[in-house]
Amino acid sequence: MALRAKLLGTGRAVGPTCLTNEDLCRIVDTTDEWIVSRTGIRERHIVGPEDGLCTSDLCAEAGRKALAAAGLEPGDVDLILVGTVTGDCKFPATAVFTQAKLGARNASAMDIAAACSGFVYGLELADALIRTGQKKHVLLIGAEVLTSMVDWTDRGTCVLFGDAAGAAVLGPSDDETGVLSTYTKSNGELAELLWAPGCGTLRRLSPESLENKDHLIHMQGRHVYVNAVKCMADATQQAMDRAGLTPADVDLLIPHQANIRIIEATCERFGFPLEKTMINVDRYGNTSAASIPIALDEALEMGRIHKGQVALLTVFGGGFTWAASALRI
Repeated sequence: MALRAKLLGTGRAVGPTCLTNEDLCRIVDTTDEWIVSRTGIRERHIVGPEDGLCTSDLCAEAGRKALAAAGLEPGDVDLILVGTVTGDCKFPATAVFTQAKLGARNASAMDIAAACSGFVYGLELADALIRTGQKKHVLLIGAEVLTSMVDWTDRGTCVLFGDAAGAAVLGPSDDETGVLSTYTKSNGELAELLWAPGCGTLRRLSPESLENKDHLIHMQGRHVYVNAVKCMADATQQAMDRAGLTPADVDLLIPHQANIRIIEATCERFGFPLEKTMINVDRYGNTSAASIPIALDEALEMGRIHKGQVALLTVFGGGFTWAASALRI
């Protein structure tokens, strides 16, 4: 059995259309200054109805890149995990469509519905399965097409989200590299602060639910911000404690790219300098479950993190869910 799961390769895919703040100003009553000052976002990539793409298309593209980086073929994958709340359809899982598009015929496949925390939740599961020897190679993907469920008349939410996928291939490690710790938690009592209540069994699809926009994202931004900072700080500390790390041992903090204010507040809690923090929210917006793996892929590509160094992933999402993981590259 492996000591832990280690990172073998990463990849990313984004929506084909770049939507800038200036573009949004022609859709909703807002300004570039208003968006940047509150969120740090300048542009985001989206999948439009005319693009003919769905979430599994982004998953497959990111997955192919991650497999190529790992030097593996689709047939080498034992398990595909997709963190998403904007799947191709109600069922089956988006992971099985991804499996078919990749040709990963030897894999089992399933989705994880933990909103923005889906990738790190999946990392905990992948690590456990690899440690116990039940799986050898896991393709873990976070992917969302959140613009399919935003209210384009609500400037408080429609400016936030982008569409993308980020992927990582994990395999067994018998040395010091790999997942050092994970921590996951949730609190369903706060679910209504950030949710899309319609189209399920809670509020079934009806003319009334459509009129109330129950199928779209509803968010109480101020309450989300307060809880996000508190919970991400808690998860970060828990992951460090479990790995026996201090902030000085962390080479790069990779936080969920939801909002620059949340990122800055999280860094301030632990004295992490921003220069040791991966920030790309300005170019992608909030891509939910894709946020962490995209930032990880970019950090590796840019040389922000190197082999043997420690990355700390921390995230907060609807549910509420939150999680963190310490990873030696």
